[in-house]
Amino acid sequence: MKKVSEIFSDLKPYNTDPRRRDYIVPKRIVWSQGCISGAENLLIPKESQILLSDKKLCVLKNKDGIRSSILLDFGREIHGSARIYVHSLTGKSLSLRIRFGESAMEAMTELGVQNTTNNHANRDMIMTVEMFSANETNESGFRFMRIDLLDEDTEISLKAIEGVFIYRDVDYIGSFECDDALVNEIFNTAAYTVHLNMQEHLWDGIKRDRLTWIGDMQTEVLTILSVFGYNEVVPRSLDLMRDTTPIGKWMNDIMSYSIWWLFLHYEWYMSLGDLEYLREQQAYMTSLLELLCTQVREDSTENFDSPFLDWSTRNNPEAARAGMHAMLVMAMQKGQVLMDILGNPELVRKCRETEAKLRTYVSDPNGSKQAGALLVCAGISDAKVMTENLLCVNGAAGFSAFLGYYTLSAIAASGDHRCALDCMREYWGTMLKMGATTFWEEFDIAWAKNASPITELVPIGKDDIHGNFGEHCYVNFRRSLCHGWASGPVPFLLQSIAGIQILEPGTRKVRIRPNLGDLYYIRCTYPTPYGEIKIYACKAENGELQVDVQAPDEVVIEK
Repeated sequence: MKKVSEIFSDLKPYNTDPRRRDYIVPKRIVWSQGCISGAENLLIPKESQILLSDKKLCVLKNKDGIRSSILLDFGREIHGSARIYVHSLTGKSLSLRIRFGESAMEAMTELGVQNTTNNHANRDMIMTVEMFSANETNESGFRFMRIDLLDEDTEISLKAIEGVFIYRDVDYIGSFECDDALVNEIFNTAAYTVHLNMQEHLWDGIKRDRLTWIGDMQTEVLTILSVFGYNEVVPRSLDLMRDTTPIGKWMNDIMSYSIWWLFLHYEWYMSLGDLEYLREQQAYMTSLLELLCTQVREDSTENFDSPFLDWSTRNNPEAARAGMHAMLVMAMQKGQVLMDILGNPELVRKCRETEAKLRTYVSDPNGSKQAGALLVCAGISDAKVMTENLLCVNGAAGFSAFLGYYTLSAIAASGDHRCALDCMREYWGTMLKMGATTFWEEFDIAWAKNASPITELVPIGKDDIHGNFGEHCYVNFRRSLCHGWASGPVPFLLQSIAGIQILEPGTRKVRIRPNLGDLYYIRCTYPTPYGEIKIYACKAENGELQVDVQAPDEVVIEK
């Protein structure tokens, strides 16, 4: 048996697509105008093939100067394209305008209005179609799709409109279930958000930010390790940025992002124990750590030019520097572990000395929950003091999607797991109340006060939660509603609530000490290179926590 490239020698593919295509139908018609009949036929699954005998058609007709248009809802956010099956039409060809939207209002808005753009992927296009044709759009991230028949005094009969769902066909191995349905939905939505971004490379957003941003991967990779285990999209993306960023330059032109690359390799090795892959990073990692050791001033503060921590600290340079100070401390900690494994005692010593010097200076988070959380995670600030004075003040107000995982983890480190869960419910749960099926690039809980959900056309007197808010790079409709960096609840729930802590590389030894907060029980699974760890914990009537753990023989469990 031969492959096609062996039979036809001129076919020399240099790459393959690791993704799968599935076809879905719209779930409902949100809005329509003009002369339309049979619209309900678009909600019926049909064979993906035009037939002469096709009957159940949707007919759009333009007459008397009124254009026919229809807005469809596919039920949840997907990554992919759309196929439009044209059965018949008047004339030789007609023009259709296609608009995608992550919200209903985005699909209804003109290009350029309220910052709607075609950045990264066209979401507003004109397609010329002919009879008996299947016409496919480009790929993007969307839930809603509007179709307008443009030509005057014309008619078109559509057999079907399919959403082409393009994704990696991977198993959800890690899971989390508890007695709170909202917490369960938050976990599953966060995992799905990252799954959609696992395309040919690991992206941060499927509509906008279809790029490999190393810093944005910091939570995505933790979620992948927690839910999917090993997936080649991670090393493919890590290596891409390593190979395109010479030492002396910063990944994605952002200083902190090169530090995130180091963090990601630490997490990858601790979870999977792939020493051969770690050794492939040795030359670059060594040079990077040598460079980072030079980024300390005489007064023991970090020495980065224009430090970027998070968009939420963009106008708070003192907080940005505090967070970067914490990141550099953690880089030295992780660098010591990695260089010890790779047999470089001199660099271990240098990292230890640099860490000690950095620790002689205590930064002020200047009111930033993100900076405060990183100071706790680095062991610079006391978790209880930071939680009481900043992190839990006013609940989820001041949270950011980008560093949400670290904020939740820092609160849990204080022992106040109830507060961490409540903040998670408030921040990510409010997005769900607003109609989210994936989590957003950025969100402020104040936006929801007078807002209409993304599933509906906004009535007069209500705010458009997608089109009226945002700043920096995510103003109004340009803001992504599927951003992998917002998946922090996944690793938080498994690490802080289920209490899973990896003690030895390759998940060879794991400490499991659940902290349920106000939950009654949890049931979860966690992937390892040897199989799943299964955990069940519940509160007995006497208040004691009962814990049952099942693990592969290769994994040592410490309770």
